[in-house]
Order: sequence, then C-alpha cells, then structure tokens
Amino acid sequence: MVSLNYNNILKVKEGLNEKELLQYQKKFVEFHNNLNQKIKDKSGMLGWATLPYENFEVDKILKMVRQVKNKFDTLLVLGIGGSALGNIALQTALRDKFWNSMTKQQRKGYLKLYVFDNVDPDTAKSLLHHIDIKKTLINVISKAGDTAETLATFFIFYNELVKKVGKLRAKKHIIITTGPKTGFLRELVNKGYSQYDFTIPENVGGRFSVLSPVGLVSAALTGINIKKLLEGAKNIAELCKVGKDVDTKQMFGNPAFMFALINYLLYQKGKHICVMLPYSDRLYGFADWFRQLWAESLGKEKDNNGNIVNVGPTPIKALGVTDQHSQLQLYREGPNNKLIVFLSVEKFSCEIKIPKFAEEHYLCSHTLNELFKAEEKATIASLTQAKRPNMNIILPKIDEVSIGELIYMLELATAYAGELFNIDAFNQPGVVLGKNYTYALLGRKGYEVYLDELKKFM
Repeated sequence: MVSLNYNNILKVKEGLNEKELLQYQKKFVEFHNNLNQKIKDKSGMLGWATLPYENFEVDKILKMVRQVKNKFDTLLVLGIGGSALGNIALQTALRDKFWNSMTKQQRKGYLKLYVFDNVDPDTAKSLLHHIDIKKTLINVISKAGDTAETLATFFIFYNELVKKVGKLRAKKHIIITTGPKTGFLRELVNKGYSQYDFTIPENVGGRFSVLSPVGLVSAALTGINIKKLLEGAKNIAELCKVGKDVDTKQMFGNPAFMFALINYLLYQKGKHICVMLPYSDRLYGFADWFRQLWAESLGKEKDNNGNIVNVGPTPIKALGVTDQHSQLQLYREGPNNKLIVFLSVEKFSCEIKIPKFAEEHYLCSHTLNELFKAEEKATIASLTQAKRPNMNIILPKIDEVSIGELIYMLELATAYAGELFNIDAFNQPGVVLGKNYTYALLGRKGYEVYLDELKKFM
C-alpha cells in the first residue's frame, strides 16, 4: 500500500518535532469527525469521498467500452482543469509512454488517447491534421456544461466530424460527460447529440472528479482497469477510517492527515512552497494533477469566518532526475521556504542492465534502476544535509491499485488541509471573475456589466 515517510521532517532543524505533531491529536479527531458528518449528510462537495464504494456508472462505462472498442481507433478528450489533468495523469502512469505510437494489435484493440486542454489555435490545427476524425471518439467533459474553452474546441472538432461523416453519423462519435441537470452540454444530451452520456455527480468538484466518469471513461477506453483504481482508493479510505470514528492514537497511522498536517505546520514556519518531485516519468502527470488540487483548493482570500487571510501553499512540479540539473541548486542553497515531497517507487516494471563498453567504466556493472535509485537517495540526503524539509510518498509499484491509493490519499489530505487552514477547500471563487470577464469580452448576454470593470484594467 502507498505509504508516507516523514522521518526527514523530524531530522532537520527547519522541520518539525514530534511534540508539535502530538499537539494536533485532538484536532485530528475533531476535523475527521467534521468531514465524516459532511459526507454522511451529503452536504457540500464531498461526494468524491464515497466514489470508491459506489462504483458510480462503472458498469455503464464498461458496457460502452465493449460496444465501441473495435469500432474506433482514437479517443479525443476535450476538457480543461479537472476535466483533463486527471485523465492525463492516469494515462501517463498506467499506459506505455509511447502508447499512441503502438499498433491496434499491440494496444489489444484499446484506443489511442489525446487530451486537448487548452484553446491554443496552433495546437488545435495540428491535432485536426494529425487525427483521423472518422475513426475518432470525442469525449467532451464539463460539469457546468458551459465551460467556454471546452465548448469552443468541441464546436471546432464537431464541425470537422460532420464534414467527414455527416450529421446523422456524427452522433455515434460523441460522448458527453457533464452535470446531471443543467448546462449547454446537458441540453445537447437531451437533444440527442451524443451516442453515450455520463454524469458528473453534483457534489463532486472538478479537481476531485478523476475517480468519477470524468477520468474513468478515458481510462477504460485505453484498457486501464477502473475497478482496480477504485479498489485502491477504497484501501486508503479504509486505512484512514473515512466514515468511521477515530481516536487520537490513530492520527499517526493516517497518511492523508499527516501529509496535510506537515504541510500546514511548515506553512506556519514560512515554508509556503510545496514541491512535488516524482522519481518516475510515469508519475509526472500526477505532479500536474496535484498542482491544481492543492492550489485551487487551498489558495483562498477568506477563511470560514469571513476574515481576510490570503492563505495557500504554492505547489511546484519537478521531475527526478531531470530537475536535479535545473532546480536542485535552488532547492538546496536558495531560500529555505520549501517542502520537498518525493514520489518514490519501490519496484519498477522492468530492469535495464547497463552493458559492458569497450573501455572500462564503473557504470557498466549496474542497472538503470540502480542508478535511478542512487540519484534519488543522493538527492534526499543532500537536501536533508542542507536542513531542507523533505518527505516521501512511497508506491510499492505503479499499477491501478497503487494509483487509486495515491489519488484518494491526496484528495483526502486536501480536505484535511482545508480544515487545518479553516477555509473552504471545495470552492474556487477566484476563478469565477476571470471567466466572467472572458464572457464579457466575447459578448455573452448577461455579462455586459463586466465590460465597465474591464476598462479599468486594460
């Protein structure tokens, strides 16, 4: 099971001591009970917490996969933020790095995956020319159903699809994943624009939605075992006693709370930056996914009492060993204002020997695995020697179960962190104004009032 090693936090002067942690045992019980009550009452946006138990629309997704698997070659996901980052993280972690270059036979009939999560016209043009849209399924994802970026790209690719296959056949290429009741995409579902539609539960926010149809549809279509993902998430839910009572002694056995608590306490000591540093190319997508989860959840102007607090740790992504040669110098000798979180893998899926060379060399008696691990251990030791707080999230191996565990642990940690900071971890008011300004600039009715505000800043 995924575990948390924070020994180096206790070793360095700039870190924490056990007494500081022990002071939060009663708070742990209080915060845990608060979250449990909200989950039980189905109040707020904690629907993600019960997804591992519900298997929400899983059978419907798997039925769809059986029906379309051999009819299409490519899946194109159109979404942004929480409607895309989780999909990318799952794909990069659990599929071959060059999956899209493999033959259909090598992919065992499962689909290639492209995720377009921006509105850059150059990328749109390249993608339009690269994919064979006649063999492509398009999964358009937006919980609100009105996300401007997602709808814009959908209109472009749908128009191209209709040109190639006609309006009647276009429906068979469309999957819509959206909220259950309202929004433009829900209207399209009701008008019959899609062959398949999936629901994002109302009480599951976008950045917490990867274990809902938002992430599970694309995962299943590329051959990822989505039941195993949910099994892994359930493992952590059980370990952390989600939905159950706890006592103070159980705090140290709860990796999600300990991750949140360490981040919170170090934030109070000026460690305002959290660097996610995976030592695995396959986990780099999770550094991206975590950035949104942590930043959008915890970066808040006001606390739950309405006080102006302007809090929020800044998440940074890096990659071992690549960024030992670009960022480590800063992390070790620059401002001591960071917590470094290593994503460590105990066992890789293969072992690559470094072959003998014509000239004798010390590397030739080792494997890439040994070199990779030596680099990671050396970096950890180097940071610890420089009194830089660091800890490890350890995955036994990279598979569906461990990835499900990692996802749920970090989602639960985010919820605990919201309790610690006394802020609402499930809203994002700072994003709304920018969206309203965009609508005003594009002439959307009802948003004219924002044009006057815009003039002050343009």
